[in-house]
Amino acid sequence: MSKTCIAFIGAGNMAASLIGGLRAQGLEAAQIRASDPGADTRARISAEHGIDTFADNGQAIEGADVVVLAVKPQAMKAVCEALRPSLSPSQVVVSIAAGITCASMTQWLGDQPIVRCMPNTPALLRQGVSGLYATAQVTSEQRLQAEALLSAVGMALWLDEEQQLDAVTAVSGSGPAYFFLLIEAMTAAGEKLGLPRETAAKLTLQTALGAAHMAVASDVDAAELRRRVTSPAGTTEAAIKSFQANGFEALVEKALGAAAHRSAEMAEQLGK
Repeated sequence: MSKTCIAFIGAGNMAASLIGGLRAQGLEAAQIRASDPGADTRARISAEHGIDTFADNGQAIEGADVVVLAVKPQAMKAVCEALRPSLSPSQVVVSIAAGITCASMTQWLGDQPIVRCMPNTPALLRQGVSGLYATAQVTSEQRLQAEALLSAVGMALWLDEEQQLDAVTAVSGSGPAYFFLLIEAMTAAGEKLGLPRETAAKLTLQTALGAAHMAVASDVDAAELRRRVTSPAGTTEAAIKSFQANGFEALVEKALGAAAHRSAEMAEQLGK
């Protein structure tokens, strides 16, 4: 990435997070530029990161090696069609817009190298994870550029099939909300058991953080970690048995299946 020039189309939260991550990794401000229709947004991101900003998307991508589409899915078609005359075949387009397929982008952009990504919101804290899929036109160098871009805000994992992005959306794209829901539920249950709400919230949050750190650092899988903290006939076993008796695993599977189905459905709707 030492000489790569990156242009962001759209300068919202995710773009700002990526730019911040790239700058933290040593990419010079002169190698990054961004466009956005909002004057306040342009002023803010320019002040924060020292990069050049533009109101015109075509101007922003001049001389760029990587063009990052960081706009809302509903705006993608119009943005792509307007951008098409300004793109060159040597520029790789990296899309972080949910639900827009490579086929749709090819229809709007032409036969352009495209990398489609599914990041998640912890990327805002550089603790994200992203699934990446590249079309056949993407070179090995461009794959490295896309991987370095998303790695600036967390982990980047390549996928063999584009359809797998629906599963990525279900697992990690929407995943933070599932954990937030569990945190909500545990906090509320702790309060009902007699704890002050603030105490229940702090206990739940720190437990979630500690468990995640243990899982990441461990050389065994989550099932084994669970077994190690579940003493026979103990309190943890009582809770786990209650979860399982009420169909916990099946409920999770059904929920993620619904998210994946909706992801595919949205791709069909937004790609028209």
